[in-house]
Amino acid sequence: MEFRMSIKTKIAAVALAALTLTGSVVATTSQAEAKPLGLGWGVGAGIATAAIVGTAIAASNDPYYGYHRCGWVAQYNAFGQYIGRVRSCY
Repeated sequence: MEFRMSIKTKIAAVALAALTLTGSVVATTSQAEAKPLGLGWGVGAGIATAAIVGTAIAASNDPYYGYHRCGWVAQYNAFGQYIGRVRSCY
């Protein structure tokens, strides 16, 4: 069984990554204040990195890791007449 993403899923993944990056940029742009850096910058960078890596993993078309069963299946036309066999994997 091969995992393939539809174009809608790919667009949603890219939109989510863009939204995460935009949110992290907006959250970090503020007036300069004399105070030490807190955990906010690290958490934002971690979320942005996770979104980018997650999108890249989800967009890969590598086959699903698991057991693949393949065999020959009979193929029929619209009238129910036997046409031949087709190799099918699931």
